[in-house]
Amino acid sequence: MRVMKKAIHPTYFPSATIKCACGNTIKTGSTKEKLEIEICSNCHPFYSGKAKMIDAAGRVEKYRARLQKKQK
Repeated sequence: MRVMKKAIHPTYFPSATIKCACGNTIKTGSTKEKLEIEICSNCHPFYSGKAKMIDAAGRVEKYRARLQKKQK
């Protein structure tokens, strides 16, 4: 069995805190005691269900029309 070398590994914080700009706080393990992030799964549009489909030059309507033709 191998033993890890001493004094070469960073300090591990088992109860590190991640704080998001939206105010959400997450507890996790990390080599940094405190982390600050701009976006998390609580405020990201994809995960929060607030995602908006951006239509560039009617592409969404064209796709839906093609899809309906195939289904018929």
